[in-house]
Amino acid sequence: MPLPIEDYALVGDRGTAALVGNNGSVDWLCLPRFDSSACFAALLGDEDNGHWQLVPEGEYDVQRSYLADTALLETTFTTAQGRVTLLDVMPTNDRRADLVRRLTGIEGSVRMRHEWVVRFDYGKVRPWVSRQRADDEEVIVAIAGPDKLVLRGPRLPHRQDGRHVDTFDVHEGDVLTFATTWVPSWSKTPKAANLDEAIKRTKMEEERWSSGCRDDLPHRELVVRSLLTLRLLTHAETGGIVAAPTTSLPENFGGARNWDYRYTWLRDAALTIETLLTAGYTEEARLWRTWLLRAVAGDPEDLQIMYAVDGARRLPERELDHLPGYAGSTPVRIGNGAVDQRQTDVLGEVMIALQQAREAGLEETDLSWSLQRMLVEDLADHWDDPDHGLWEIRGQPRHFTHSRVMVWAAFDRAVEAIEDQGLEGPLERWRQARDDVRAEVLDRGVDRERGTFVQHYETTELDASLLMIPLVGFLPGDDPLVLGTIAAIEEDLLRDGFALRYRTDTGVDGLPGDEHPFLACSFWLVSAYAMAGRHDDARALFDRLCALTNDVGLLSEEYDVGHDRMAGNFPQALSHLTLVQAALRLAEGRSGSQEDVVQG
Repeated sequence: MPLPIEDYALVGDRGTAALVGNNGSVDWLCLPRFDSSACFAALLGDEDNGHWQLVPEGEYDVQRSYLADTALLETTFTTAQGRVTLLDVMPTNDRRADLVRRLTGIEGSVRMRHEWVVRFDYGKVRPWVSRQRADDEEVIVAIAGPDKLVLRGPRLPHRQDGRHVDTFDVHEGDVLTFATTWVPSWSKTPKAANLDEAIKRTKMEEERWSSGCRDDLPHRELVVRSLLTLRLLTHAETGGIVAAPTTSLPENFGGARNWDYRYTWLRDAALTIETLLTAGYTEEARLWRTWLLRAVAGDPEDLQIMYAVDGARRLPERELDHLPGYAGSTPVRIGNGAVDQRQTDVLGEVMIALQQAREAGLEETDLSWSLQRMLVEDLADHWDDPDHGLWEIRGQPRHFTHSRVMVWAAFDRAVEAIEDQGLEGPLERWRQARDDVRAEVLDRGVDRERGTFVQHYETTELDASLLMIPLVGFLPGDDPLVLGTIAAIEEDLLRDGFALRYRTDTGVDGLPGDEHPFLACSFWLVSAYAMAGRHDDARALFDRLCALTNDVGLLSEEYDVGHDRMAGNFPQALSHLTLVQAALRLAEGRSGSQEDVVQG
């Protein structure tokens, strides 16, 4: 059985990432890329679906942390006989797909168990495994179809009941380093890397990057961890930013709300870029803009809401019947059927991020502005069509208020680009479109009797996405409609003080079952409180949310308050980027638009 979601930590090389349990087991790893098939898939099944574990035999206590402000994970196991540390790292910038695991004896002697169980194609395919000689050392090679994994180490496990298992003692002062490397099955077995140098280089690079975070932020250690997590979810070569490194971790345990998040949503990626820019990091924005130009190039009517990390467009959704799912939650899905949805809000987030990049000094190219102009012009022709909204409802399209607000934001930032940066475009047409959208939202997106915005034009229900209205500058944070919306969300959508996305029992999303509070929505509420002048409420909620992080500072998509556990894909970029945004908002100590925060 897999561990509780919160018992995992993330390591990655900005090409892919692994989930490592506090029992020393790697239960999820897709190689060589985030959206490749998994070779260790115990997370969605059991140990026979693939895992790699180094753990003391018998009883032990465990503590773990990341080394300083890096993604190098150190787990300390203490037994009655001694203490040993396990360092997990995926070296960066080495053009290899390696997971390195280093055991160091601290005191006494600890009997360790080593299991290396490889199952390709999401835990389904049992590979051919053999011992071979490579560069005058013995290695274990697992191969099937297009995949080959190579295990190196001072002691190699032996075949036992279809697994590779070993037990050995680690004494004080011992250092044993193991590495699993992926290469295409037709390639030669790669040479051994200089792991000491790779670990040192990776640590220094990540410490240097994280040192750029300002010091005056509340819960700064969690802000830094969130920023590092966002960086790990950004593909270093393509610039694609995945929403999470996992698929099918359930929003409702035992239910069917299980989705594949290993792709680049334009919205989530744009929000990530906004967050990194606000925190002072600009290079990621340049890389992502280049990705955007490649991925979106072509007919604006072909714009998708998500792409693969390399910009590929075909992401067909299918179910893996051989996996029982996390906590029995089925189906297990790969691919995402929402790829074909219309979500009108997406361009708004993209235009906000690109305007923010311009203000941060990222110069437009003729190609990049031409693409934006083409997309905004297409939006001007189709903005009033119903859509599926940012929550990707699988029910009928509707006129979602949040989507219309983000349409306004797209036109607003396009107008700013002309007025403030001197770029060329149909200024009057876009101004008029912006004004028309605003007038419609204030007419049809409001419940005047209650004094609040509504989820969509045909209902009086609430949606936590309405909290973004002041965050994108549509209305001031202390506007009566904003204050009324906050009060209504507090009344209708809070569960134990944390925000749900919406009430699922209305049937708006076309799905069975319930879900738990969505962490990003609660962080939006923190920012909305701050902009409304409710600073004590903002700080109190922010403190409560930060207390939900696991022992290494990570957050999933949702939180099951009834059972005090995480739910949904993990770690979730949207949860971490909204944590950073809320911290920056609190540090400002004043209301204003997101642009005010950047300029401040």
